[in-house]
Amino acid sequence: MDTSKERTGWSDDELEASIDAYLKMMGRELSGQTFVKSIENQLLRDGPLSKRSSSSIEYRMQNISAVLEQMDLPRIEGYMPAKNFGARIGQRIRNILDNKVVPGAGESDPTSDHVTLIRRASKLQKKGLKVAPKGNANPQQVSVTTTSYVRDPKIRAWVADLAKGVCEGCGQIAPFEVDGLPFLEVHHVKHLAQKGSDSITNAVALCPNCHRRCHLASDKEAFTLSLYTKVGRLLVE
Repeated sequence: MDTSKERTGWSDDELEASIDAYLKMMGRELSGQTFVKSIENQLLRDGPLSKRSSSSIEYRMQNISAVLEQMDLPRIEGYMPAKNFGARIGQRIRNILDNKVVPGAGESDPTSDHVTLIRRASKLQKKGLKVAPKGNANPQQVSVTTTSYVRDPKIRAWVADLAKGVCEGCGQIAPFEVDGLPFLEVHHVKHLAQKGSDSITNAVALCPNCHRRCHLASDKEAFTLSLYTKVGRLLVE
């Protein structure tokens, strides 16, 4: 290998070798395994990056972290993203990464499942996005087969009327009106999918916030149980 490469730039093979080593370490980190950066650095200098210095390999790893962060993908915590590096080398790294399986990348993939979307978005929000995502001007459409239950409108009407426009979960007034009536969502405490009945003893009128809380919140089980205390007509099924 030409020793002048330290001055003239990295070859594609060298970049790919550094990226492969980085992704291997990241896979270990995400699975809870340990690794020593200095040992991995030495292995690269003993092998495909024999003409590179320890510091140049360390800096290249920081370049890779920066590009992964720009792509809203996971990165190794121990390699802080480089702040200043050439756009050309960044694009070359991105091109190679586009053809690699990045550990943990699936947790930031778009999804048509609402619950999965919320879980993934929560993880990304906690991690913190460093750059504004590009989004998708033409989101893909998917056909989803769902199971629906035949529900009695008399049950919904009766429960909503009992509530008198006040949420039975939090006691707040319905946030708006529909067809001249205060809008509350009727929720089955034991879900129909869990063999719950469509009856007034298994249904409550909730504001949209409390309804989502029953389905998605961290305390959804405790909140659901509290409804049996708050609403006297409910029966445990």
